[in-house]
Amino acid sequence: MLTVQQQPMVYRAGALTPGTGEKGKTMAARIIAGHDSSRNPARLQIRFDAMASHDITYVGIIQTARASGMERFPLPYVLTNCHNSLCAVGGTINEDDHRFGLSAAKKYGGEFVPAHQAVIHSYMRERYAAPGKMILGSDSHTRYGAYGCLAIGEGGPELARQLLSKTYDLARPPVIAVYLTGSPKPGVGPQDVALALIAATFSQGIVKNAALEFIGPGVANLSMDYRCGIDVMTTETACWSSVWQTDDKTQAALTALGRGESYQELTPQEGAEYDGAVFLPLDQVEPMIALPFHPSLAYPIREFKENMADLLHGVDQRAAQQLGVKNAPSLTEKIGPRGFQVDQGVIAGCSGGTFQNLKRAAQILKGAATGDGAFWLSCYPGSMPIYLELSRKGCLDELMTAGATIRSCFCGPCFGAGDVPANGCFSIRHSTRNFPNREGSKPGDGQVSYVALMDARSIAATARNGGILTAADELPDCPADSPEETWDYDDSTYRARVYYGVGKPDPEAELVFGPNIADWPQQIPLPENLLLTCCAAIYDPVTTTDELIPSGETSSYRSNPLKLAQFALSRKEPRYVERALAVQAREAARRAQPQPGDTGLGSFVMALKPGDGSAREQAASCQRVLGGCANLAAEYATKRYRSNVVNWGMLPFIAEDVADWNLQPGDQLSIPGVKTLLEGDGETISATLIQGDRQTPVTLKLPGLTREERDIILSGCLINYYKK
Repeated sequence: MLTVQQQPMVYRAGALTPGTGEKGKTMAARIIAGHDSSRNPARLQIRFDAMASHDITYVGIIQTARASGMERFPLPYVLTNCHNSLCAVGGTINEDDHRFGLSAAKKYGGEFVPAHQAVIHSYMRERYAAPGKMILGSDSHTRYGAYGCLAIGEGGPELARQLLSKTYDLARPPVIAVYLTGSPKPGVGPQDVALALIAATFSQGIVKNAALEFIGPGVANLSMDYRCGIDVMTTETACWSSVWQTDDKTQAALTALGRGESYQELTPQEGAEYDGAVFLPLDQVEPMIALPFHPSLAYPIREFKENMADLLHGVDQRAAQQLGVKNAPSLTEKIGPRGFQVDQGVIAGCSGGTFQNLKRAAQILKGAATGDGAFWLSCYPGSMPIYLELSRKGCLDELMTAGATIRSCFCGPCFGAGDVPANGCFSIRHSTRNFPNREGSKPGDGQVSYVALMDARSIAATARNGGILTAADELPDCPADSPEETWDYDDSTYRARVYYGVGKPDPEAELVFGPNIADWPQQIPLPENLLLTCCAAIYDPVTTTDELIPSGETSSYRSNPLKLAQFALSRKEPRYVERALAVQAREAARRAQPQPGDTGLGSFVMALKPGDGSAREQAASCQRVLGGCANLAAEYATKRYRSNVVNWGMLPFIAEDVADWNLQPGDQLSIPGVKTLLEGDGETISATLIQGDRQTPVTLKLPGLTREERDIILSGCLINYYKK
């Protein structure tokens, strides 16, 4: 279906061929050049055109920037409220955060989007994304490439840097072409194309930390909604960002949004050289399903049906290994005479809740019924303008009369805070992720449920069939997607509710604090030597940020670092917090001594490949709040997680052979001279691994640390660094 070329490819006259070209001629390179202040071809220093955060990240970001001396937002900063929208956990604390956000927008000059108005990425597409722009967001699915805009999802400290008029620094990323040809078949939606791309690239790391550039004649055969649906899922390939060539459809979409003047043609220049290419023939993509527990475990639904027993047995095994649940009911029990029985369908958020997706679902379900059995379907439009247009076009009537429920503009099902299925149930979702626990179950409490990713079209086909898994192309009357399809944008709902304060700070305005909003606890600078205790050792092939700090109900505590830290690794290593606190207490007692010495005590987490998934900084900050000093990995899954580790003052150690060390909680690493190493430019350090009575010399690596990153770690965290 997809082929990958892992050698330089050159764009010439509408085609990609091997040869010699110029890397500065790609779209990504030209956009970056317009935002880079470094004058260093290898190391970038970027300033963004706008930023966006939602209500489980913006409080911490603003608190970090305040503590570092921020007086106003120096660039447009949008605060949306699409994660803790329900205000359902923890008493008043969620709405307290929202009031804080509004007061911050007034004081510092920002844009505040109240709860239920829009999903963060739907709003930014509608209001800010434009060709040639760069946008930074504190959510990992910050992807607006379909509009010719390079958008990056990073942890909160990177946004705090922008608020302090600092730059976003990184090594120049490779650029990979995604060359599209053909047109999708009826019943094949953007999620199907995205899952095919993720399956072909993620496991091999082909596009890790790269900029993806979507080009080729197939682009013209996709509507803007369709392009956005593919683009937002590129995060799951582990790429850095993505951008698409622009055309008349891009221009028409921007004009409909009232921003036609922002259009510019964006295509690769003749002779543009790419670091590799993925060739994706759209007409060969089939309806797909990504099985638990990762979007890359994707198969054509046809193939899944032919091999259900074997593939579902694999899910059972992953549940036992990754969730630690040994006696969960087998999913093979859901195979019946009519096929595989699904329990729930969800079409939601930045990937599923587009106008085109929900209109297709409505067309498929028109005149049908989801049935009175256990299966149920819920639909979440991505923004109020989309909601309004679906209502005006009668699509909501068709969905509701078929038995679907229509929800507000809310991200909950994507991260485990909405539509949690029953124990043992199987949910199919047009959302972004299906990581362990992502749907909100708690395996530690005996709860297990499963999420598979599918496109809205096949979810609707399954709903039409009473929950029996059905690919949309199995329907005899499946509607096709037109590349010319548009929708009428009406922003009156925004104009009635959104606070537009960009560029209008009011220094006299008071911030409104709730009792749960707390400052970051003080962190100490790096001592000369470290004695670190392993408090968690994770041997899974990949560890997600959801496993490092669970999503769902924990989101309500994101404004209180100490309370949130109590949830760290709670669903992966329940004793982690207890162990880390014990080490932290020993360090506090050491520092209280009249002569504490120069060897600090701290904890570390070992994981083979940590940090896949969300950009949320709390995956790292919670470790730091509990006295964490380092992560130890064979490699880091994403740049953004490694950046979070560094920005919170922890050492991002690498040891490629760490899987052979047999590390267990309680083992220790003695690391003399680590401060001296960071004050210089060394990248390796000799340490001693202490396992009971056995001591083993080991080598730890810190590859690629910049001078500023070294200084941040030496200072103890980014806040301390800026205070200095």
